[in-house]
Amino acid sequence: MYAATTHRIKVTVIPAYLESQSSPAENHYVWAYTIHLENMGERTVQLQNRYWKITDAAGNVQEVRGAGVVGEQPVLKPGDVFNYTSGAALHTPSGIMTGNYEMSTPDGEHFLIDIPTFSLDSAEQIQRPN
Repeated sequence: MYAATTHRIKVTVIPAYLESQSSPAENHYVWAYTIHLENMGERTVQLQNRYWKITDAAGNVQEVRGAGVVGEQPVLKPGDVFNYTSGAALHTPSGIMTGNYEMSTPDGEHFLIDIPTFSLDSAEQIQRPN
């Protein structure tokens, strides 16, 4: 489990290697990751956009930007929690992901919150470099 708190929004990530969807002989490795967003602040916020930087074990970088997460732009009132699960595929048996979410408040303020850097490791990875 990986966690980071920015602007009183806590982001927790739990990655899981999906052996049943991976095909090491074809250099295809798949992970699911569950994100837990918790508004520990005193103001309502909405997740507007996401940014991911995904780096495989060979150093190849893929960047992903887009509106919301899993088709939603959740609103979190103070104390609210939002969970979702998504996935990533790599051509190497390990890698790392990091990124941020752009949040907004009802009065129009926009700010970024950190997604903690987390490791993607498979059962096929003999040494765990991350």
